[in-house]
Amino acid sequence: MTEPRNQWRLIGLASAICVACGTQAAERSYEEDVAFLKKHTQVVELRVGEAAVAVAPDYQARVMTSTTGGRPAYSFGWLNDPVIERGVLKGADAKGRMEEHIHVFGGEERFWMGPEGGQFGLYFAPGAPFDFASWKTPPVLDTEPFETVKTSTSEATFRRRLTLRNWTGTTFDVQVARTVRVLTPRQLSQHWRIELPDDVSFVAYETDNRITNAGRQAWRPEKGLVSVWLLGMYKPTLKSVIVIPFRAGDEATLGTTVNDVYFGKISEQRLKIGDGVLFFRADGQSRGKIGISPRRTLGTAGSYSADVGALTVVCCGAPQGNLFVNSLWEQQKCPYAGDAINAYNDGAPAPGKPPLGPFFELETSSAAAELSPGDTFEHRQVTVHITGPEKSLDEAARRYLKTTLEQIKTAF
Repeated sequence: MTEPRNQWRLIGLASAICVACGTQAAERSYEEDVAFLKKHTQVVELRVGEAAVAVAPDYQARVMTSTTGGRPAYSFGWLNDPVIERGVLKGADAKGRMEEHIHVFGGEERFWMGPEGGQFGLYFAPGAPFDFASWKTPPVLDTEPFETVKTSTSEATFRRRLTLRNWTGTTFDVQVARTVRVLTPRQLSQHWRIELPDDVSFVAYETDNRITNAGRQAWRPEKGLVSVWLLGMYKPTLKSVIVIPFRAGDEATLGTTVNDVYFGKISEQRLKIGDGVLFFRADGQSRGKIGISPRRTLGTAGSYSADVGALTVVCCGAPQGNLFVNSLWEQQKCPYAGDAINAYNDGAPAPGKPPLGPFFELETSSAAAELSPGDTFEHRQVTVHITGPEKSLDEAARRYLKTTLEQIKTAF
């Protein structure tokens, strides 16, 4: 993993990040971000060569940030400094950001479980209305720590026993095991069939997330099922664009190309659908969410920030299963017609309200876990950040995101 030729762009254009993201000192290096985190929480660092990943066990073993290395080392994760500094508190901060809903610590990949809304949703109390005032992240997925089981130079395993209850009152006793590992180029090729040009720098980390039915009752569709849900928060810039390749084809056969009704229809100025690939603006200035169904997904999503010169690829592989939980905030006719991949762009949730970040997210979801007592379900994901010459980034974008850098840069 060599030092990227365009490292100067990553540091010199930190001001481009600050335009859209005011909650993190965006000019900080990876080392400075880790030092900041260590003042407020435990950090487990994993490394392969110069590539490094910082994991916070107390934040459900989430990956907080990562770097390809270099001097200074660019930090890819979005961190919400004020919330990290305050820690686990109730009420609102000086800007009216209500932490009774969620502690937005940030972080590149956090472990959640779905669904969010609907009659089987985990983020609404039984019988509560499906509105923002009633939405609350379960504490075991928000503020309660995971236990560190073992660590090595490049890998760490964490666990947590948790109990969740859905909107209809069904209880789930779950044993979670989560392993984070930084991959060598050979491992990235063998495990994920991702091979990158020699003249780029990259950091690649894989998470292996396993949930076990630790209760006495089988999990059955009629009472609700759960899924593994991984969400990554990234720094928005004025030129950040989310890219999701999809399986093209007739909607009568494959269903809707993209679900964009989570928080209201998204305009053509922010969402463009091409031939087998879509582009979604990720500037952190307009709240919106999209989803790709299991029949449409290729198991891959990504982003490119032209003003920073960084390409990101997130891959979870082909869907394993037919039932995917539906997270829409409503009584659902089809609770298992949910999405496999989602993307979110932050913005004000209502006129006059501040954004949660701002940030943007890339998300993957497993199939619904229909488990008997003692059975285990696994969901794996890899995140790859790549910097280097545009020609090589273009090659990676063509291969793994089915588009070109030029198409991304001119999408909006």
